[in-house]
Amino acid sequence: MAVCAAGKLTAITEKMSLSDRASSWGGPARPPSNTLTPTRESRIDVNPFTVRLKLHGDLDFFLRSGARSPGIERSLSEKTSVKDVIESFGLPHPEVDVILINARPVDFDYALTNDADIELYPVVTSSPKLKYKRLQIAGCDRFVVDGHLGKLARDLRLLGFDVAYDPRAEDRQLLGTMERENRALLTRDRRLLMHAVVKTGYCPRSQNADEQIVEVIRRFDLLGSIAPFTRCISCNASLRKVSKAEIIERLEPLTKIYYDQFQCCTGCGQIYWAGSHFSKLQKRLEKIRAYCA
Repeated sequence: MAVCAAGKLTAITEKMSLSDRASSWGGPARPPSNTLTPTRESRIDVNPFTVRLKLHGDLDFFLRSGARSPGIERSLSEKTSVKDVIESFGLPHPEVDVILINARPVDFDYALTNDADIELYPVVTSSPKLKYKRLQIAGCDRFVVDGHLGKLARDLRLLGFDVAYDPRAEDRQLLGTMERENRALLTRDRRLLMHAVVKTGYCPRSQNADEQIVEVIRRFDLLGSIAPFTRCISCNASLRKVSKAEIIERLEPLTKIYYDQFQCCTGCGQIYWAGSHFSKLQKRLEKIRAYCA
């Protein structure tokens, strides 16, 4: 696909503008503290007790390597919500879909006061435990993406999904957009995912953009909703078909000769057509579909 704006022909390759503007980074954000911060209403002294954590699926991704063992325990001496306990281990609550306390399903507000065995299940799992109460929304097709995931944002737009993305956005802006526009938050900053206002979110495990897009499609069950080449990768607005006559004055001489089908962004006005790199993009989309299936 190629873009022509103000009479200048620019080929869209896999190194697109969103990726170029994204900030570089060296991995997930600072590790979470091991110190529990009980909620205001939970500060009630009780006899010391122990909680034991068992993780299913890929949730051990959030644990430090030295903590990835079957027997993860923590001693507590005050009434504490299970959400606070989970996040003290480094697991953001949007990543947890089912919580079992002593084999009984509970939600994040459940208060722990005695010894307990806690089992946690991620959203993507084939476990029969999913018959229990689920805490997360499986499907969502509108996102806000943090500044370190520019290529993922571009890829999601390429597939037709509504993605709010600003490489300069601060945490409070990301959370505001998420709440105001009812979007799922995509970030590798686990501390950002732990904000109480985050209802739906996901932390891509991989640092590879091709693997990240597959993860997001699987997590939010998006395979059947893919609509490639229907959204502007620059501004996120939808595209509409236009006749050659409408935009011919904006085309380069060779483009006028060899191409007849065009789309125009309803937001920024960029022109799109199936240029020399279109077949490469199609092959990449086929590969993504195959991995997701």
